Amino acid sequence: MKYDEIRWGSIGCGNVMEVKSGPALQSVKHSQLFAVMRRDASLAKDFALRHHVPIWCDQVAELIENPAINAIYIATPPDSHLEYTRLAAQAGKVVYVEKPMANSYAQCLEMIDVCKQHKAPLFVAYYRRALPRFLKVKSILDSGQLGIIQDVRVKLLQKAKHTDIAGASNWRVQPDIAGCGYFCDLGSHIFDLLQFLIGDILFASGKVNNTGGYYPAEDIVEADFTFKNGVKGSGVWDFNADRDLERTEIIGSEGKLSYTHFAEADVTLNTQAGEMQFEIPNPLHIQQPLIQLMIDELRGIGNCPSTGASAAETNRIIDQILGRL
Repeated sequence: MKYDEIRWGSIGCGNVMEVKSGPALQSVKHSQLFAVMRRDASLAKDFALRHHVPIWCDQVAELIENPAINAIYIATPPDSHLEYTRLAAQAGKVVYVEKPMANSYAQCLEMIDVCKQHKAPLFVAYYRRALPRFLKVKSILDSGQLGIIQDVRVKLLQKAKHTDIAGASNWRVQPDIAGCGYFCDLGSHIFDLLQFLIGDILFASGKVNNTGGYYPAEDIVEADFTFKNGVKGSGVWDFNADRDLERTEIIGSEGKLSYTHFAEADVTLNTQAGEMQFEIPNPLHIQQPLIQLMIDELRGIGNCPSTGASAAETNRIIDQILGRL
């Protein structure tokens, strides 16, 4: 089915909607942020007035049942993604869901199945697949400048957050809401992008620990993983570290490529010809390039690189690392 105009209803209008996605849904041609929903009606109204959104409400059913809305953006924590996807798909709406796609690989498969049953397109907000900086990384890899890719090394170190040490409420470190801890929130972006850049990951395993005891979830994860093309990978995610450090290295027979997933640092290429650095800033509304590709696909003029099928693979990898598969 092709769509002429996409009219979005957003379940949730918190921090992610303020800059990353909300303005992007409004800025892309043939796309309109038509309604927002939040359980706190005053916050939904405030967002709608500030962002010139025509409709606001505090009930999910009111949003999904509105005949003027043909697409639902699910901007809530992962524990609700399956439920809201099911409701949106049953109503015949396009579904765009925040990452991680769900709390488990099994839930992702349920989401894919219900969307197939009701012919509802399903997309996931792994927006790094469309950012210029990472498209440059992919173009370097595809050019063969690294020779045969042999190894991937991921390191993400962060000092414990003062709010977590103080025991402040934080759903991102509550496994029943987030799936696990910061590893699910940030590691999911890393694994999704690696699969976009290098190929599917066949198998992963890992060890987890909670070294700080500030919250129920793990705060350190060590993992090994193998891509289907034989490339090996390893990584450490430490959220109770003594310093902040983040870098991913892709090592080949003819050179090395390094970049950060979250900080806007340069992409660095080292080969026998020397070192080259590429400074490529992110767009103001960071989800806009992916949303543009999604709208293009819905209008029948392109393909979006982040779907339910691709995103579910990231949940599979996370479940394997955490020993749940």
